[in-house]
Amino acid sequence: MLTAAQVLAANNFGDTRTGGLAGPMGLFLILLLATATILLIRNMNARLRRLPDRFPQQTPPTDPPRAEAAVADPTDGTGARDSSTPAPNGHQQHRNG
Repeated sequence: MLTAAQVLAANNFGDTRTGGLAGPMGLFLILLLATATILLIRNMNARLRRLPDRFPQQTPPTDPPRAEAAVADPTDGTGARDSSTPAPNGHQQHRNG
């Protein structure tokens, strides 16, 4: 009859193969990833060196497009246009209602 210690000590997890490749394959993958990382870092440094020291000043747009705000009307569930936006002819547009 087996004791509890012998049952727990038994290797029943499927990795009973001798001479496995886990160690050498892991080392190969680590070296491959390290090499790829070093090459990527060198490439990015070369690209950063080619950038100019200063970029020309960019002027902001003089009249940025304005988004029209929709005000929700709780009574009917539809949104009304903001009445403070100028009409195409330059006059203020007023909604009564």
